Amino acid sequence: MKPLFGAIILVLLAFYFAPSYANGAPNSHSSVHIRVDQSGRGDFTKIQDAIDSVPSGNSNATFILVKPGIYREKVIVPVDKPFITLSGTNAYSTIITWNEPWTNVQAPTVSIMASDFVGKYLTIQNTFGPGAQAVALRVSGDRAAFYACRFISFQDTVLDDAGRHYYKNCYIEGATDVICGDGKALFEKCHLHSVSKNGGAFTAQRRVTAAEDTGYSFVGCKATGVGKMILGRPWGLYSRVVFANTYMTNAVLPSGWGDWGDPTYQRTVFFGEYRSYGPGSDASGRVVWSHQLSQPEAQPFLSMAWIDGQDWLANPPSKHP
Repeated sequence: MKPLFGAIILVLLAFYFAPSYANGAPNSHSSVHIRVDQSGRGDFTKIQDAIDSVPSGNSNATFILVKPGIYREKVIVPVDKPFITLSGTNAYSTIITWNEPWTNVQAPTVSIMASDFVGKYLTIQNTFGPGAQAVALRVSGDRAAFYACRFISFQDTVLDDAGRHYYKNCYIEGATDVICGDGKALFEKCHLHSVSKNGGAFTAQRRVTAAEDTGYSFVGCKATGVGKMILGRPWGLYSRVVFANTYMTNAVLPSGWGDWGDPTYQRTVFFGEYRSYGPGSDASGRVVWSHQLSQPEAQPFLSMAWIDGQDWLANPPSKHP
């Protein structure tokens, strides 16, 4: 009975920690399972060691289960190691933490450079605090998805740098430019929280030309804070951000958006809102160069099609462990 029981467990683990991409798929007939456990009862005690064990040019679906603990290390998933799923069992008990300001591209706590990455049930934080940019998560690979994760820092918490990305049921905390970069991302049912008492911006998207197909869409999210924040300011001349069906507390300033002190941006950015609600959603005080969208105008930003998710995202997990 023991061999049969073990086989059943492996099948269940493969199903539960399966990645969310559906096409351009890895070799599903040769999946790899790795366990990281600080107690020494796994294959590795450090997350980076587990990632380093994945061969360059990986074509196998690779599931790395991280047992609960506080992992004080920087983690990099290099560009030549796609098809990795990194999963804890609960974001509150599985924490990857580092303390470093942005001094170079390897400063973030976790950097995802590979394509077809999935992260689940993890807290990723940079504890540097005020005084400099301190990225918790950098995502530069294409087709990356995150489920039920927590991202915590003070400035530039999530550098959504390049590629198409999906965030579902995630908590994202910071003080200014909380989500920044030039990726194309859909945030669904995420909670954005500001810890700034002196103002700041939830987003700083960096689209630089009208032809560039990037931007951030927030659907069914929540925006809260201890002080007052704007929804976004333009890091790039054609910055594009939309908030739809989002609950906004009075932490959101009546003006809603900022131009980073340069009125030139007002003619080229696209900052839109659609059917948001709560005390911070009142459109009467919004800057005149932002947009209150009609349903047809909002539609391109509301579904998986915004990030071509119908081509690479399978059904996300329906519940937490």
